[in-house]
This record gives sequence, structure tokens and C-alpha cells, in this order.
Amino acid sequence: MEKGKLNALIELLDDPDNMVFGMVEQELLKETHEIIPELEKKWESSFDENCQERIENIIQNLQFKKTYSKLKNWLALKPKHQNLIDGFSIVDRFQYPDLNLLNLQLKIENLRKSIWLELNNSLTLLEKTTILNHFLFNMNGYSVNLSNPHSPQNCFLNQLIDTKKGNSISMSIFYTIMARQLELPVKLIDFPKNPLVGIVDSELAQKVHGSSVNSDVLFYINPSNKGSITSRKEIEYHLKRNDYLPFHEYTEPKPDSLFIQRLLESMQESYVAVGFPDKEEKIKQLLSLF
Repeated sequence: MEKGKLNALIELLDDPDNMVFGMVEQELLKETHEIIPELEKKWESSFDENCQERIENIIQNLQFKKTYSKLKNWLALKPKHQNLIDGFSIVDRFQYPDLNLLNLQLKIENLRKSIWLELNNSLTLLEKTTILNHFLFNMNGYSVNLSNPHSPQNCFLNQLIDTKKGNSISMSIFYTIMARQLELPVKLIDFPKNPLVGIVDSELAQKVHGSSVNSDVLFYINPSNKGSITSRKEIEYHLKRNDYLPFHEYTEPKPDSLFIQRLLESMQESYVAVGFPDKEEKIKQLLSLF
């Protein structure tokens, strides 16, 4: 849109006629987030609370439009090109549209370095996992937020890193991100109510499980329980006891995109629990992309 036309439309945002405003809003919402700075200038210079509220709503809708577009583009990538940090940070932008991704990546990198210094190639996958668990859960104190389980803040990567609290889904995704940063062969497992992380090594898995078990997962990690390590037999026992069948639905790796979907579903539940139905409707739009 030409700057002159844009400015003319913005100047009409304080028009008392709701019909005029409706037409202006419709035109502005056809644009991208790039017009937000001009809207912010109008907000700062306006003394009309109604006009400021209108601008705030338009800005929020444009920011959501950007988040929707980013998620759509991320989902369009081939699974091997879907960076889990990018997927998680797109969810963050739903609540924090001005998220500083570089700052977020720096915090993850600093944490990775502190753990990487304790690793070496002579260690087994089990030993490396144990070290990762020690640093994340014992030294840094990451844990599931049991005192406020329904808080939407549990669903955002930036908040999880800063507060060291999340829910079972965000903690599993965060754990997977950190493990991959350390080059551990991990994939997410859609275990009922509590996603797990699987260490995947087809050659070792066959040696451990034998030829009768068709699985590349060597063992399972529960990030919601300080990274407790669980065998396949224990997992299958739990599934059988609770009538979760077939086993492979809950024991084998699933695409990363499924867990971004699970994250959005948990966020939707959280906003409903704390009474923000307007947020729920927007999350439904994001979920429609899956």
C-alpha cells in the first residue's frame, strides 16, 4: 500500500462512525505486520482511548497473521528441515510477538556449552543422557510446574528457559532440543498424557531387544520426572495395564510437528482454564493448519 493511502486510512481510525472504522479496519488488515510502526505512531500521538483501543486490536490481529503465516510455512517444510527451536519459537510469538530469537538461541547455546564440556566420545548414550539429566534437572533445576499447572506461561520456550518451569509437553520438547544440540539421537514419543523422549539407535536397539522387537528406540526418557530412564518392558507394562493399544502408537517416534500441535492444544486448555476465550479462538485457527 502506498504510504499516502496508508496514512490517510490511519488518520480515520479515530472517526466516530463505526461504519467508517469497519471499512478502514478491513483495509488495514489486508496488509502485513510491516505497517505496525505507523500504527504505533498514531497510537502514541492519539489522546482518544477508543482510537488507541482500535489500534491495539488491529496490531494484535496483524501480529497473529504473521504468527499464522510463520507456522504455515514451518509446517510446509519437509520433516528433516523442521527445526524444533523454530517451531517452538513460533508458538512463543503467539503471546510474545516481539520475541528476540537471537537472545533465545544464545541462552540455549550457553546451556549447551556448559553440558558439552562434560561429554566425550568415549561415553555411552546412557552415560551422556545421565550427564544431560544431571545438568538440566539437578544443577539448573528445570521441572514441571506442579504449583501452577494450568498457567499458559508453561507453554512458552522463553518463559521455560527463564523460569525453569514448564508442562509435560513443553519440557519434553525443550529436552529434545537440548539433546539434539549435544548431538544425541533423540526423537519424541507420543506417550499418553506425558510425552517421552526416545534415544534412537537401530543397531544397539536390535542387540538389546533382540530380533523379536521391531524398534529403533534403545530406551526412553521422561523429562517430566527429572529425566528418569525407562526400558521398553516398563513402558509396555504401563500401556497394557491402562489399555493403551496398539503399543507402537505410544512407543515409536512421531514427527516433531505433532508435538508442536500437542503444545498448542495444551496452551488452548490453559487459556480456557484461566478464562481467556478470545485466545482460545485464535489457537483453534493455528491448530487448523495441522
